Amino acid sequence: MPYRVVTTPLPGVLILEPKVFGDERGFFFESFNAQDFAQATGMDVSFVQDNHSRSARGVIRGLHYQLQQTQGKLVRVTEGEVFDVAVDIRRSSPHFGQWFGLCLSAENKRQLWVPPGFAHGFAVMSESAECLYKTTDYYAPAHERCIAWNDPSLAISWPLQTPPVLAAKDAQAPSLAQAEVFV
Repeated sequence: MPYRVVTTPLPGVLILEPKVFGDERGFFFESFNAQDFAQATGMDVSFVQDNHSRSARGVIRGLHYQLQQTQGKLVRVTEGEVFDVAVDIRRSSPHFGQWFGLCLSAENKRQLWVPPGFAHGFAVMSESAECLYKTTDYYAPAHERCIAWNDPSLAISWPLQTPPVLAAKDAQAPSLAQAEVFV
C-alpha cells in the first residue's frame, strides 16, 4: 500500500502519508493512485481539477468552500511548509464549527483529504510555499464562500509570527455565525 492513512478528530478528514523510496539520487513516491486511494480510504472519488498556488511567508488563504459544486480536496505541499486547516461547516454534524490543523511540507510529504462540507485554508510558515491540490468538482466563483480566518468562535491556533497577508475577500469574510453553511 503506497499510503498510510491516519484518522483525525474530525471524521472524514484524513492524513495520507505516502511510502517514499529514497537513495543517494533523491526520492520517488506516487502522490496519487486512484485504486490505492480507494483501497486505503474506502472512498471512490473522481478528481476533475488540479490547483497549484505559490504564496509568501505569512499569507493565509482561506477559509474557502463552495456551497454548490462542493469540492473534496486532496492537498499537498511541494515546496516549503504550511499549516493546513479543515473546519466542519455542516450544521447537522456533531463536529460543526470544529477544526483540525497540521503541518504539510515538502519534507514530510503528507497529504490532507478535506471532504465536501468543510472549509479549507492554510498559512504559509516558510519563506514561500507551493501547494498542489486536487478537487472533486470545478471551481465555481458564484458558489464560493469564505469564513473569517480569525473568527473567535473557531479559535484556530494559527502559528503566525506577524499579522497575516490576506486577499481582499478573505479580509472581509464573515464569521461562521454569519456565513452560509451546509445543512
